[in-house]
Amino acid sequence: MLITRSVHPKLLVPGVKDFFGTKYKDHPAIWSRIFEKQTSDRAFEEIVEESGFGLAAEKGEGSSVIYDTTIEGPTQRFTHTNYALGFIVTEEEVDDNLYGEKAFSRAGALARSMRISKEVVHANTLNRSQNSSYVGADGQPLVSNAHPVVGGTQSNRLTNADLTEASLEDAMIQIYNTRDSRGLRIMPRAVKLVVSPSEMFNAFRILNANGQPNTANLNNPNAIREMGMTPEVIVDPYLDDADGWFIITDVPNGLLSFQRKALRFAEDGDFDTGNLKHKAAERYSQGWADWRGVYGNAGA
Repeated sequence: MLITRSVHPKLLVPGVKDFFGTKYKDHPAIWSRIFEKQTSDRAFEEIVEESGFGLAAEKGEGSSVIYDTTIEGPTQRFTHTNYALGFIVTEEEVDDNLYGEKAFSRAGALARSMRISKEVVHANTLNRSQNSSYVGADGQPLVSNAHPVVGGTQSNRLTNADLTEASLEDAMIQIYNTRDSRGLRIMPRAVKLVVSPSEMFNAFRILNANGQPNTANLNNPNAIREMGMTPEVIVDPYLDDADGWFIITDVPNGLLSFQRKALRFAEDGDFDTGNLKHKAAERYSQGWADWRGVYGNAGA
């Protein structure tokens, strides 16, 4: 699609004071606070689950020790995707544009589109976390009550409930009781609470109230805060579900983002037409390996 003189006729005449619509302030990336960032120098990366051993057994006098074995679990593959966008400006539009970059920076607008695209791509990992069409290596979506493990299943899906003190405490209890694939307790901690803008003030009040939130009895403490278990609140406007919320734990290899090739810009001219082509491209992948790194609640 060409950007011609007819697309922006006001650029051809004097007297325009300013233009708006592309000069919005940029904000720090949100996705990088939720996902663990890694780099890659190959077409894909693989993360393999390995089980440890089960519990030790009593050994009677003179009897043989019981031997256990480790087990290789599912392999999660991260295949990098190239995301790109560009625009073409005619030679005449460049020649006759009276304002140039003073009007608006098309390169800046392109960079903004690439940044927001990356936010959307990463947020969709959470938006689709309970969608059975998007599954991980174990055949389950990110947030599921049926993640297969040795001898059964485990869950990182919280009972549907709005974000309250009670539902957050229930989530932390479930997280604290998490086990590895052999059933041994790993006792992870909640480190980040991811909410939509609709829940940001509610989340702040729950975590920072001097007493027990939403009660008249100020003698009851805010247990989450007093016990030093307050997670960092991350407000993600790219979440689709206004009342859904997620807890990121300290389990490694949870939500992962691999950078294969950094954001880059290029431009070139077409000899025959004189048109100028501009493009931006970036290659990365995102997803999860260990589902224990995130717990999700779809809200009430």
